[in-house]
Amino acid sequence: MASFLPILAPEDIQRAAQVQEQRRLQSGLFELQRRWEAWGLVVPFLFEHSDPNVQFFGAHTAQVKISRDWKTFPSDQSDELIPFLLGITGRSIALDRNKVILRKLFVALSTLALRLVPQDPPRWPDWIVTTSTELSNAGASTEHILDFLEIAIEEVNGADLLPAKRFQMLQSLKDAVPLVTQAIASSISPSTDPPKLRQLQSAVSEVTPILPLLFTLLDPAAPTFQPAISAILAWCAQAGPPIIDAALRDGPDETASALCRLLAGLGDHSTAYLAENLNAPLVQAFLRLMLAFTALPGSYGVEEEESEQALWAVEFPPESEVAREKEMWALAKAVYAELVAVLRTKVRWSTPPSGWGKDQVERFQVYRRDVGDTLINAYYVLRDAMLAYYLEDFTEKLSKRNEIGGWEEVEATLHALCPYKKPSHWSLITFIAPFQPRNHRLLPTSGSHRVRRTMVGLIGSYASWFTSLPAEPSLCLPAANALRDLCDANRTALAPHITAFGELHAGLSNVQDTEKAKVLQSISSVIQALPPEEEIPPVEAIVQPVVAKLFHALQSSSQLPGEARSLAIQQLQTLSGVAKGLTCTSDVTDLESSPATEEIKRMERARDDIRMVRLREDMLRAIQGTVELWSTDAGISEALSDLFKSITALSADATLLSLPPGPLLELVCRAAQRQLTAVWLALANMLIIQLDPPAPFTVSLRAVPSQEVLSVVRDVVGVLLQATLETLGVEGAMEANPDIVQDFFNFVEKVSFHFVTVFYQLPRESFDALVQCAISALSLQERYSLVAASTFLTALIKDTQANDDLADAKKLLLEKHGSEIMRSLLIGFAGVSPKSAVPNLVELFSSLIAKAPLESKQWILQILYGSDFAQSRAGPEAKDAFVKAVFGSSRSIRRTRDAVRQFTIVARGQEGSNFGFTW
Repeated sequence: MASFLPILAPEDIQRAAQVQEQRRLQSGLFELQRRWEAWGLVVPFLFEHSDPNVQFFGAHTAQVKISRDWKTFPSDQSDELIPFLLGITGRSIALDRNKVILRKLFVALSTLALRLVPQDPPRWPDWIVTTSTELSNAGASTEHILDFLEIAIEEVNGADLLPAKRFQMLQSLKDAVPLVTQAIASSISPSTDPPKLRQLQSAVSEVTPILPLLFTLLDPAAPTFQPAISAILAWCAQAGPPIIDAALRDGPDETASALCRLLAGLGDHSTAYLAENLNAPLVQAFLRLMLAFTALPGSYGVEEEESEQALWAVEFPPESEVAREKEMWALAKAVYAELVAVLRTKVRWSTPPSGWGKDQVERFQVYRRDVGDTLINAYYVLRDAMLAYYLEDFTEKLSKRNEIGGWEEVEATLHALCPYKKPSHWSLITFIAPFQPRNHRLLPTSGSHRVRRTMVGLIGSYASWFTSLPAEPSLCLPAANALRDLCDANRTALAPHITAFGELHAGLSNVQDTEKAKVLQSISSVIQALPPEEEIPPVEAIVQPVVAKLFHALQSSSQLPGEARSLAIQQLQTLSGVAKGLTCTSDVTDLESSPATEEIKRMERARDDIRMVRLREDMLRAIQGTVELWSTDAGISEALSDLFKSITALSADATLLSLPPGPLLELVCRAAQRQLTAVWLALANMLIIQLDPPAPFTVSLRAVPSQEVLSVVRDVVGVLLQATLETLGVEGAMEANPDIVQDFFNFVEKVSFHFVTVFYQLPRESFDALVQCAISALSLQERYSLVAASTFLTALIKDTQANDDLADAKKLLLEKHGSEIMRSLLIGFAGVSPKSAVPNLVELFSSLIAKAPLESKQWILQILYGSDFAQSRAGPEAKDAFVKAVFGSSRSIRRTRDAVRQFTIVARGQEGSNFGFTW
């Protein structure tokens, strides 16, 4: 069939085709496929054997030889592959070969195009048109053509090409858009004849897979966009109504699902076009179809699966041209008026017992949240009209609750009101219906009705608009959360009512600890708005019982260990909530201003009150006991971590309960010595910064830490360094504990920035072990650990060089460890390090060269040309170019980065790919 291809002997072909032989000698067959002679398998396997597996292997061989072994094919004969592949593909279609075989041949054609098209000049520029025409002449159906187009677009989109070559391939696809559109539009001619309509409906499933890919090629600025989008809309308008009718009558089938995906894809791609052409009949037909899918009877995830896809395709940007045209804006309002009515119905839960499975319940909950996002978009079109509709509906449904049966209808309307949280949404509504006493008193006050949870959730959503609401924290956890949000948003407004909150606190004896913690955080938020000296009695009243319960848990741990542990966790979480509530939520921007300075002084005087001093001492003793007893427990560790983060602050943000970082760092060290985890390292990272608070804004130079602070830092670093080296010193420990590696190097990086001199006060062997540990981490494959180690070494070099008190240390650091750091970097560039981490390694590389240029050049020459350098594809020429670029006369950070990028690409054998173009 093609004289330029080799011919195998008949006995070789027969032997290769035997199924049992093929299985037994599979490795030999694939080895044969690697040879040039494997081209001789394509035609015999495709057309001389009836076994579909043999036929598929023939098609697969053609595709593999082009994609994998292209360099072995004679370049002067590559153009002859075009008629060859078109011929065997057309012949396979005529012989009605298996669809899987045909799709593999389509992949081979697309792979050949990826080889021939992106050249200068292109050697197959019209490959889409040529292939479609040749296949049609060979008897290919519309389905075959669409399969080819789908695969062609997928292969081009997934190809790893340089930007210029990718542009050429995408342009070849865009040039074929008119042909594709014509094929789709002419595949079925418009008709009202029932057989023609059935044909039109069946074509939906065939065309749908290619349309989302085609949408990516439709450029609104191109002259082909208008006819293409019109053809697709016309096709939808013709095919859609009978499919919708069938779905309403019999339920959605595969054809209906395919049409819904088609419409959703078109809406996602062409939102602006649809919004600006609302008055066009085809666009209105499109919207009617979308609304029909949105309003399908039944609950999403149970009776139907399509309505969720239709949520996104009807969104109109508020800044579009629609807003400037009265007629168009009226049409948009009409669309959304119908949509909000439909969605209120769609979010309605089934009357219990529904019989739904757990997964169906979860999917419906997600669907309800997605509906909320769509309703927010609808609000920007309808504004007060939408809110008025829902509020009127709420009042009506509430008044007729006995007639409609159950609370599901009322709950659906309340849920539809939940998404609107921004103040601007309520500029015209000062007192809405659900919160009027005559209405909310009609809601159930007992039982497990979902409407109760939705109502208290609604209260929490609109906390910013109410200074007080009747709250029953014993109802459920959502009620406590709502109260917390309400108090946090209205601290100052609620502060005059602190007595009422005291009564609320007194009535919490029957409330579960989980809800009580939320309520105490709510009360603490209100307390924070009081003057500092007035905070003292209520803080003591709510915190002292919690601390007492924590001591009780410690004392009962030997008799009831499980119950004591749970009680301790709950009290730690409660203390965290109180500390968060007492923390001011507004930023202090000017510490030098008189009001801010006076407020800080008032807080200092209140903190010095003997009652608060004793309370903080009791808290610290309880925390110390908890660490001593349960620091290795994961649940306790998590609770302690949250408490430490909540109860520490800089002096300007201190509360009555704030604890100093020093004693807490001591506890962190004790816990880390027992069992090192990322939790303790992360806390050390946070607390160490607080030992070096920022200087006032008027001071230009950083404050020098006191000797006492340096002593604390040195002790903490020594303990955590020893614990880390013991943990990570075991073979494979770094790879097995990436969280510890990352958080440890994050910690020492912060120490370097704030207290770099401390490292050089450590025993020499400890410091050397720290640096060697970081160098070892540079060879890790886990990116975040590697980057953390690289960042630490970069900071250590820079901070050491910048400190005038470390003149001797500067030389010592680089003489002792510079060569090893450079070796790890160069080996990493050559292929050891993941390529995503190379940009971070470049920062360390640049710092090393900048601080020690002469030594760095010597190290690079010794390492790069050494016999023990890592195996890579970088030869002497590439190494010479790298050294020249890094140490050239016009050296800069950018040139260094470019040199490393080029060396990395060459060393890893990735020339011709797009690696590095995202740096």
